[in-house]
Amino acid sequence: MILPNQLTVLRIILTPVFLILFLSEDPLLIQISIGVFIIAAITDWYDGWLARKFNYITEWGKFLDPLADKVLTSTAFIAFVILNVLDLWMVLLIIIRDIIVTALRLFAEQRKISFKTSYTAKWKTFLQMFFLYYLLVVYTANKIDWIKNINPTLVENLFNSHLIYYSMLFITLFTVITGVIYILSNKILIKKLFRVENQSN
Repeated sequence: MILPNQLTVLRIILTPVFLILFLSEDPLLIQISIGVFIIAAITDWYDGWLARKFNYITEWGKFLDPLADKVLTSTAFIAFVILNVLDLWMVLLIIIRDIIVTALRLFAEQRKISFKTSYTAKWKTFLQMFFLYYLLVVYTANKIDWIKNINPTLVENLFNSHLIYYSMLFITLFTVITGVIYILSNKILIKKLFRVENQSN
């Protein structure tokens, strides 16, 4: 297995490690979980860079890399649902949207049909990751007394439930909209994709 794919597999392995540590009540383990999440996220950037630079592009990698990304981000969102920080319905909408779009893209690549990705989808990814890092940091700060005691008011304001709710609501709506845009902008290719599938059957 080539190195980029090994890094992708590592990202998948690190995901449950992050979840277990993050959901613990131990402040030290929670801090360690942040490091695990960051390492997992770095492997996403690094395996992509390696694949492009050295042309380490395989069909297995095309399938596994986006899957690993969705598993990592979805797991982080689900962790905050378990902790009653985020609403389940919002996280489900994001996960369902990502499953549909990722499945379409992978299905198309198998049929040698290339879908175009919009800038809004890239912004969606940026907003999701930025928000997740924000939540990870403020949740951890809220759990660690010595950090919280530096400025309790600031930590409380940053971890404000209304701020988190409406930020997540915006990200959820934006994510769903990007999914609709993706489908509409590729509707001709999607029709072609399913025509090819019907003909092959």
